[in-house]
Amino acid sequence: MQRKSPAITVDGIIIKDRSILLVQRKHEPFQGLWALPGGFVEYGETTEHAIMREVKEETGLLTTVQGLFGVYSDPNRDPRGHTITVAYLLTPVGGDLIAGDDAASARYFKRDELPRLAFDHAKIVKDAFKK
Repeated sequence: MQRKSPAITVDGIIIKDRSILLVQRKHEPFQGLWALPGGFVEYGETTEHAIMREVKEETGLLTTVQGLFGVYSDPNRDPRGHTITVAYLLTPVGGDLIAGDDAASARYFKRDELPRLAFDHAKIVKDAFKK
């Protein structure tokens, strides 16, 4: 019997001057919409390493993990299939902000200027601004 398992993803929360860093998705699903930087955890990789790698690939920023923010596991959060994301609070420690990899653009948005967000990232961002 084949067992189905959800995929594990990571999302990074970087807040600077009351603004949150978002990337514009270059590919489907949700092409053109904005999202938290992040992606799939590779086999043999920790979630902490995965989020620092994904943020660097998508934004050019080097970061350190400040702590676990939360886990979001709604089976319908990603149209590609069941994913569970581990969201981390991150602090930039180097690099230059520039879109790369799967991101068409990367920039900070103030709480009252948020664009339409992909996946369940509106909920994650709302939770982030609450804390």
